[in-house]
Amino acid sequence: MKISVQRAPATGEPAAVEYRWDTDTAILTASVAGGAQPGGMSGSVELAGNDGSWVILDVKGGEIRGVEVAVWPDVKKLPSFRAPEAAEPASLLVPPSSRGGSSGTVAVMQVDTTLIAEADPAERNIHFRLGSGRPARTVRIARDILVDLDASDTLRGIWLLNVPPFPGDS
Repeated sequence: MKISVQRAPATGEPAAVEYRWDTDTAILTASVAGGAQPGGMSGSVELAGNDGSWVILDVKGGEIRGVEVAVWPDVKKLPSFRAPEAAEPASLLVPPSSRGGSSGTVAVMQVDTTLIAEADPAERNIHFRLGSGRPARTVRIARDILVDLDASDTLRGIWLLNVPPFPGDS
């Protein structure tokens, strides 16, 4: 199953992102500041990697408003790793029709996929690649969250930028 989204122009400056580490479980949560638009689906989209990893997208009012890395895939550190610099600001909506629901539906969707994590050596910028397709463009949904989309606006990757170090790491 693929996750298709609808792109809409962003309004205003990209929202701030609040990162939170759970030190007992090593779960990283990235929450987009501010409220979601009224209406639309609310719930979660669970991306299950073939290796047992889990990345969960928090959807509120149809918009992707957060990312949680619940079970980490192996992270490959790349010395020349760089995040895209020119990512157009956009709002991404998860259409209710992708779940067969109506506006305002609370839903949980699980997608099994290949999930690969790459990072800079300090693991401050992390890219989760989904599936085997190539992205056509990268959009900015918040100050420190980018999303890769293919030519059909299907989700192909998620970037978390400026991730704080895990508490206790130097």
